[in-house]
Amino acid sequence: MAESSTPAKFELLATKTVQEQLTEVEILVPQNYILKDGIPLPDPSVEFMDVPVIDLGLLTPYSEGVEELDKLRSALITGCCFHVINHGMTAEFLDEVREIIKQFFAIPVEEKQKYLREVNDFEGYGNDMVLSEQQTLDWTDRLYLTVYPPDQRKLKFWPENPISFRDTLDQFTSRLQVITETILMSMARSLNLEEDCFMDKYGEQRKMEARFNLYPPCSRPDCVLGFKPHSDSSIITIVLQDKEVEGLQFLKDDRWFRAPIVPEALLINVGDQVEIMTNGLFKSPVHKVVINGEKERISLAVFCFPDSGTEIKPFDCLINESRPRLYKKIKNYGDIFFEYYQQGRRPIEAAIM
Repeated sequence: MAESSTPAKFELLATKTVQEQLTEVEILVPQNYILKDGIPLPDPSVEFMDVPVIDLGLLTPYSEGVEELDKLRSALITGCCFHVINHGMTAEFLDEVREIIKQFFAIPVEEKQKYLREVNDFEGYGNDMVLSEQQTLDWTDRLYLTVYPPDQRKLKFWPENPISFRDTLDQFTSRLQVITETILMSMARSLNLEEDCFMDKYGEQRKMEARFNLYPPCSRPDCVLGFKPHSDSSIITIVLQDKEVEGLQFLKDDRWFRAPIVPEALLINVGDQVEIMTNGLFKSPVHKVVINGEKERISLAVFCFPDSGTEIKPFDCLINESRPRLYKKIKNYGDIFFEYYQQGRRPIEAAIM
């Protein structure tokens, strides 16, 4: 579930999308997608992760959801993701969102190219930004859009086919606003902090970016990845998974686990900025995407960011003799993401004391 940043280098060359290359290559996988540089080969048969399912309706300040708060706190301390249900969206509406993703990626390549991202920019349709000829590319095509605030939307990249795309995405984004605020306030209450402490950092100039992912099937799923291992640079990330095809895996206790599918739920994990704010108490989990050899997979990840100029640092109340300060102050955190990601490193390394 990696996300946008301002790269430190300029893009060297443009590449065809995975879908375009599949029309030309039936057996051989292009070398620039083959894993190398010590990246572990994927194993689709690892065990399922025990992911808690949290009832969002029990996380309101007026509920008696102590058990739900405990589940939330435990998941975040152990570096786990969690599912949320009772989030205000029907199963039918989530299926509509999945359907517009499938329909967009199914339209002819020539039409999708109307929304092609520009060189050295993440927003729009395409695949990996290529910074080096030695770079290992992810086996994925994507559409990347700023969805909030509305005045920062670049509508030239918002598809008009399918017809319902823009309206459905607008509804989805509006509902995520409430979910995000509920989760952030609940995180604070689970640590006995001021309820608005995460929201204050999220700020009035907050930003939400949506990444629509297509992971086509691959003849060599054993030697490519849809997404290389990484943690997110966001505050939180909200994911709508494919309803049937697995692929998302999380690293926990130095072991990889498969993320289960709960069709009516949203999967949520915190990003590096929350790990910094909690002085390492809440963990931003490392995750990756493996490829299915026979079936395509889709997903939608929405990344929630504070304004890039916001100073992120550990909350003073979470620093003491038994837990000394682990991270320094940092701004423009997203700017370093892409460079670190391509090096196989976590950008949070830049914030370590």
